Amino acid sequence: MLKRTILVENKSSISTKNLQLIIKSEVRESSVPIEDIGFLVLDNPEIYLSIPAMNLMIENNTAVIICSNNHLPNGMFLNLNSHHIQQEIFKNQIEATIPLKKQLWQQTIIEKIKNQGELLERLTKSKNQFDYLSTKVLSGDTSNMEGVAAQHYWKYFPFPNQEKEGIKRERFGDYPNNFLNYGYAILRAATARAISGSGLLNTLGIHHKSKYNAFALADDIMEPFRPIVDEKVFQIMQRYDEQELNTLLKSELLQILTRTVYFKDEKSPLMVGLQKTASSLQQCFTGNRKKIKYPKLWNSTGTE
Repeated sequence: MLKRTILVENKSSISTKNLQLIIKSEVRESSVPIEDIGFLVLDNPEIYLSIPAMNLMIENNTAVIICSNNHLPNGMFLNLNSHHIQQEIFKNQIEATIPLKKQLWQQTIIEKIKNQGELLERLTKSKNQFDYLSTKVLSGDTSNMEGVAAQHYWKYFPFPNQEKEGIKRERFGDYPNNFLNYGYAILRAATARAISGSGLLNTLGIHHKSKYNAFALADDIMEPFRPIVDEKVFQIMQRYDEQELNTLLKSELLQILTRTVYFKDEKSPLMVGLQKTASSLQQCFTGNRKKIKYPKLWNSTGTE
């Protein structure tokens, strides 16, 4: 079932009654069945969230996302007991061999580079060499083709209304980096939710290894999906003149969660597609699959 995404930006009180989430602000009160909520984004320092409401959401695998003073997602609460054979899945993941992790990372980067190339072709209406670059990705991407592709990607990305093509991609950079960062944070949260729902440890990545990163596996698996955010930011820049995030633009970026992705025999909203990808990763750790099931981000006709 397609879950709802709720953004709360006003001073509010959030509690629960009869398995409904009750959101009270100074101007209105609303209720939503907790089982219908996939993501709750809290973007106001004066939001009260009751512990019973938080527990019910976590039990229903709702990702509760907390934003910082700069209005970017800063952290999230996830279910740590979401699978009936949790311990066995953790054991398989922890004991995964280095060659397996390198092969999974190779596949992931190949998918990412191909998706970057396809998006560039769609936006610039011209062919590029990204398919060729993807064939040069080695096990573990030891030659860093991800970095080579990224350099070309951002250099030639045709952002609308910019003095020149491309931008300097920075984590804390100016417009449109702020839009990209918000979108990536939402994508990261959605990926982490899917991974947690498949019984995997977000902390234990296949490539990202920083001891300070609690969502290393989400950072790994989200890589091929990043062009979805890039495409949405491009569309926003075409339609709006604003350079600062506001409620409308945040809502636009949250729509990536329901954007369609395409598997071999079916299509799914992104949040459902991420669950299928995470489930396939779990099967790679158990030895039942050899490759992660990544979807295509666009269909053959170019429509979503």
